[in-house]
Amino acid sequence: MSFTTVHWLDVFTRQLYFSILAESINHCRKEKGMEVLAYCLMSNHVHLFFRSVNGDPSGLFRDFKGFTARELIKAIKENPQESRKEWMLRIMERAGKQKSNVIKRQFWQQHNKPIELWSGKVIKQKMEYIHKNPVVQGFVTDPVDWKYSSARNYADDETVLKIDKIGMYLEIMEL
Repeated sequence: MSFTTVHWLDVFTRQLYFSILAESINHCRKEKGMEVLAYCLMSNHVHLFFRSVNGDPSGLFRDFKGFTARELIKAIKENPQESRKEWMLRIMERAGKQKSNVIKRQFWQQHNKPIELWSGKVIKQKMEYIHKNPVVQGFVTDPVDWKYSSARNYADDETVLKIDKIGMYLEIMEL
């Protein structure tokens, strides 16, 4: 699943905002049956390969996006060091007014880009794509150097987020 901030706002430029996403993913792993197979958190969008052990990926994802939107908007509002606060909140408020199901502000774009990962070949291809995203954007020269990417996990570094690699390895080995 890939999902983006409204108007591609570069919200994730501060450690605090990345931490909210990471903590939310960890919570969903522990409490809501989310298995994370790969991820890459960028400045304005997120790539997340996950599955729901409870068989409700749509509900899990809906709840994740709703919770993170509320927490991130709150963090932006309360962050005294956020120089772009009024500008970002105004854009989110304008985006929210355009949607009938948004009460005040919209953080995430409503459409997502789900891709069914149906074979080891497709999984490997999409993993390479998301892991190369920070390289293509010019932030790093090696995918392992991007702090918020599971490329690090596959290089045995789980300092930011843990992932559930076992299923992934089995799928890739079927190639």
